[in-house]
Amino acid sequence: MLKKKTNRFPVILLGILASLILIISNAAAQDEEAAQALDPSLVIGGGDVFDLPGSGYVIDTEELRSQNYYNVNRILDRIPGVYYREEDGYGNLPNISIRGAEGTRSDNVTIMEDGILTAPAAYSAPSAYYSPNAARMGGIEILKGSSQIAHGPHTTGGVINYLSTQFPTDYSFYLRSTYGSNSAFDIHGYWSDTSEGDFGKVGLLTEIYYRQTDGYRTIDAGNGYGGSDETGFDLMEPMIKLYWEPNSDVYQRWEFKYGYTEFDADETYAGLTESDIAANPYRRYAGTFLDNIQTDHTRTYLKYLVEPSDNLTLQVAAYYNEFERDWYKINKAGGQSVSKVVADPITYAAAFDDLRLLGTGSLGIKHNSRAYESKGLQFNFDYETSTGDVTHNITGGARFHTDSIRRFQQQDTIDLANGAPVVVEGAPGSGGNRFQEAESFSLWIEDDINLGALTLSPGVRYEQIDGDWIDYASDATNTVSKSATGEIDAVVPGIGMTYALSDSTNAFGGVYKGISTPSPRGFLKSGTRIEESIGYELGVRTQNDGASTEIAAFLTDYDELTGSNAGLGGLAFDSMLDGTNAGEAEVKGIEFLQAYTANADSSVAIPLFISATYTDAKLTSALSEGGEGDILAADEPGATIPYVPEWKFSVGAGLSAENWGLNAIGSYRSDMYASAKNLEVSNGREGKIDGGFILDLSAHYKLSDTTRLIGGVHNVLDEVLTVSRLPDGPRANAPREFYIGFELQW
Repeated sequence: MLKKKTNRFPVILLGILASLILIISNAAAQDEEAAQALDPSLVIGGGDVFDLPGSGYVIDTEELRSQNYYNVNRILDRIPGVYYREEDGYGNLPNISIRGAEGTRSDNVTIMEDGILTAPAAYSAPSAYYSPNAARMGGIEILKGSSQIAHGPHTTGGVINYLSTQFPTDYSFYLRSTYGSNSAFDIHGYWSDTSEGDFGKVGLLTEIYYRQTDGYRTIDAGNGYGGSDETGFDLMEPMIKLYWEPNSDVYQRWEFKYGYTEFDADETYAGLTESDIAANPYRRYAGTFLDNIQTDHTRTYLKYLVEPSDNLTLQVAAYYNEFERDWYKINKAGGQSVSKVVADPITYAAAFDDLRLLGTGSLGIKHNSRAYESKGLQFNFDYETSTGDVTHNITGGARFHTDSIRRFQQQDTIDLANGAPVVVEGAPGSGGNRFQEAESFSLWIEDDINLGALTLSPGVRYEQIDGDWIDYASDATNTVSKSATGEIDAVVPGIGMTYALSDSTNAFGGVYKGISTPSPRGFLKSGTRIEESIGYELGVRTQNDGASTEIAAFLTDYDELTGSNAGLGGLAFDSMLDGTNAGEAEVKGIEFLQAYTANADSSVAIPLFISATYTDAKLTSALSEGGEGDILAADEPGATIPYVPEWKFSVGAGLSAENWGLNAIGSYRSDMYASAKNLEVSNGREGKIDGGFILDLSAHYKLSDTTRLIGGVHNVLDEVLTVSRLPDGPRANAPREFYIGFELQW
């Protein structure tokens, strides 16, 4: 009998270390101030969200911590115009869409951490199998519409910028830990201090985040395998930051960050049949018993900021990211793709038996091994000037960026002929051997022209990409079979505006061109073109007496809409792995967000919010390229774009007193289609995705100025929904989960 190797991190050791840190910090810093939360008015490049010429949102530290969310999908639920496709139930592999952009692996969204591109290879392999862990963040910025000229290469889909823990102004210590359902345990702690002298001011911040869970699914038993209830993950993330502000006539600041992520998850691509997910949504077939993904991610930067004058700020950043992953997972059952088998288990009965370790055939299992590298140098400036009564805030920048992906995969076989599974190793490189690299140059400039009540913000972005692609022989010889080099570029103009209707009310709007660039292999081998769009936005926002409201209407008119096939597996055509152009599309909608604190001056305040999004997302032409494996393949114009709900709501209410608090957040979204075929009858990857309502509760009680107890319930109503039919068949959301813990802060 085969027994899967487990690799769990030493939780006891972490607990001991955390306790020692707590004792030392308690002795040294009883009277130190608590760390400041992230200023919620911050946006990329500075300024206030209220003055943005487009729609944007900042989730601050307290909002992130209030519900003990580790799943970025649940965090983003309250943001209008942001959608997601769930995959593992924990948000470790998010598929995020903004305003209807295709969301597979978030590859049409520009993902950043601290203003630095953080996707493994944003140009060479846009599909992000790595996304920053939201639970360790100090904040998250979401930018939409005309506020995104400064950031690329994927400007249509918007920007999500994760903000790592920021430096407090003085000594700070923070420790938070919870334990909950499915043996879920997490700990997040950081320590920071500053020192000032003739040399200037220096600061140090060290941080550790760790989470583990046994998972909520159970793997069936089969021939030669006894089953397992370990379908969870381990995640470890240390980080260190340093800064130095020299004593000088002009303000200067150097900042260095180094962070590392180690992730180990017993996760699979395989879903269930329609009848099986209805009977037991939290089972896994025995054939997935070896499925496991392991990743390592290193991120580092060195930033320098100087203010030569009161009206000029310059910043330079050099950065380097490295990401490696190996997802060992089944891709065949009885010689058939897993998605085909779960869609039609009667026709493929023998293969379905193999998938459940009940047959005598075989399973295909592959080391989906990739190595990514991303590095670059970026420069930004902010200059303020005036001509008469007209003021200008001119911002701009340039970026030299190189990234690459090396795919070297091994196709193995699990032989079931003798009744028990036996792994037969294939040749190195037999599952794919290729390389892609992109060298890019980006240039952008924007001018906020203040004419009094009216501010106009014209801007333009330029992207130039030199791509290389090499296909090697499917072995370890690295013999070149095909290769190509080439170049693409794009000019992306836009203009936004704000108009002050009063001191508390602004109108905003804009028209901008959006792009999403394909991989080098996509545009060199498969002929995938740059996705282009024109976006229109118009809205009003108010801030007054503790209340804020924003309503915005948007329209995005796509030409050459790009559909990713990343993560679909078992595709009929190799070219489909490079993305396909699905022709024209039109996405329009209305977003609404309102927040208000009732009884703000009383002993018990009542914070309230409501957000809503209506979206009409249609393909206005049938699929122009690709094949039936592409979920954007439509038989005729007018098909609804998959995984974009027509309606999305989120409501929240709480009670906030001096020593205690209670919060409830409920989120609803309507049914969605799983493919552009818009089939009403569900089958495998095709059909409907359940809509539904998820309710979360959280509470805290303050024991002292430095200590509070925390607890809560996620999915209080234990709602069970089919939330995805990708990668290989339907899968359900996470069940009801409880947690309890503590939080310490000086």
